[in-house]
Amino acid sequence: MDLQTKINAAAQYLLDRVALRPTVGLVLGSGLGDYADTLEEAVRVPFGEIPNFPLPTVAGHSGMLVFGRKMGRTVVVLQGRIHYYEGLPQQETTLPIRVLAAIGVKTLVLTNACGGVNTAFHPGDLMLISDHINFSGSNPLIGPNLDQFGPRFPDCSDLYTRSLRKAVKEKAASVGIDLQEGVYAMYSGPNYETPAEIRMFRTLGADAVGMSTVPEALVAGHCAMQVLGISCITNMAAGVLPQKLSHAEVMETAARVHDTFHTLVDAVLTVIEE
Repeated sequence: MDLQTKINAAAQYLLDRVALRPTVGLVLGSGLGDYADTLEEAVRVPFGEIPNFPLPTVAGHSGMLVFGRKMGRTVVVLQGRIHYYEGLPQQETTLPIRVLAAIGVKTLVLTNACGGVNTAFHPGDLMLISDHINFSGSNPLIGPNLDQFGPRFPDCSDLYTRSLRKAVKEKAASVGIDLQEGVYAMYSGPNYETPAEIRMFRTLGADAVGMSTVPEALVAGHCAMQVLGISCITNMAAGVLPQKLSHAEVMETAARVHDTFHTLVDAVLTVIEE
């Protein structure tokens, strides 16, 4: 079965099962998934029930698609994501993003937990992604172009929609949230980066590093979606501080910024036009 056929089957299943028609999609990163529990009129669909949907295998990613309403917007939330290091090609890990586009989503908000490369950052900071560096070694747009969604050679000069970032920064400031902004570098994982690799990323202009988000942003851009990226700096990257890195630390910091993160996502939804 080719990729387009898989996408169409998954999209039709959701259109038949769920009456809500979301225009905003949210992807929730490690430790951030409980925002989905705040939706009103929620309809939950496990990934495993959706034809051709890949299943997450990482702690903190429950694998649930949640439809609902929040802040006057109709939204669909991916409560968990599939990472490239879990073993599937990026064309498959990003299939859910294609499906969201096929059911009518026009704006995608990507969130992640990541390491701070910029030494002015601190664990617990929230960062708007202004741009990215794809160091994953692959690209989800490799292979036959899906003409239904976008062109063979999509432009990425405004991939993380500048006007949306500006509106979010202004709204965040009005509710007392001081946002960082910077460049996100994607590393394939699953091991954390070495100190030498972090020094390289800093030299290249990265402010944060993680193992997700970039493939989803590329696919969303190909689908002509508006894209907003929010990183939670859950730890400083390797070599910045004299400590070892662990997924437990990622989860602990995500829990600590829980309330601020929820307030920020609420603010984001208010500035997105349906």
